[in-house]
Amino acid sequence: MIVGLVLTSLAVLVLPGRASGRRFDVCYPQPRPARRRVPDSSVLVGLVCIAALLVSGPHAVIACGIASMTVRHRYLRARRDRMYQLERRKLLDGLEILIGELRVGAHPSAACEAAAAECSGAAAQTFAVAAARSRLGGSAASGVRGESSVVAAEFARIAVAWRVAEKHGLALAELLEAARSDLLGRIRFRSRTESALAGARATGAVLAGLPLLGLVLGHLMGASPLRVLLGGGFGGALLIAGTVFACAGLLWTDAITGRVVA
Repeated sequence: MIVGLVLTSLAVLVLPGRASGRRFDVCYPQPRPARRRVPDSSVLVGLVCIAALLVSGPHAVIACGIASMTVRHRYLRARRDRMYQLERRKLLDGLEILIGELRVGAHPSAACEAAAAECSGAAAQTFAVAAARSRLGGSAASGVRGESSVVAAEFARIAVAWRVAEKHGLALAELLEAARSDLLGRIRFRSRTESALAGARATGAVLAGLPLLGLVLGHLMGASPLRVLLGGGFGGALLIAGTVFACAGLLWTDAITGRVVA
């Protein structure tokens, strides 16, 4: 047993780190499995409308189109918010590395290179541009912009702090630390606010889905609500109106909660 423990300890000590793994992947690249391509959301909306046209009449097509576009809009917005939060986290990590390099006496170009090498996403690209500008004798602050990224506002605050440090000869690490603290506070505030608004969003979703429960209850009672709604005429108009009101309620809830966390 003692021999086994000693061998296990030695194996842990010689276990290759992340840098060794990356070097191994570069020297011996492994084939990656092909990812399944998900159809575009607009294509899915069109397929839903075609299916509704085949099953029922034009009223069902209009209602399905409105509901599908609402679902598509909410999905794209949620994906954009997730991307925004992820990029802000990556920028926070990059700033931490940049500040650490500056505090040990590294040149801003070298510090930006280190940050670009250790982080990823828009932060890595922006810091790489700033390092290149600094090496060529320009201002690194002009490279810290990231105008095409989702975190352009955060990059603008960092660029302002960088310009102030260059113009007035202040400590760049201290100003970037203030910018990092501000970004961290914004991330924590958004996280707490979204947690507090989870109940309101769930309530809005439940209220928007209550008409579906009414349809189920009506069907169980033998009233045949689907036959009335899909039969055209006044029932088709009610189907379109109900879909519009339900989708408008969801979008209104998203607008109110989104304004709070903005």
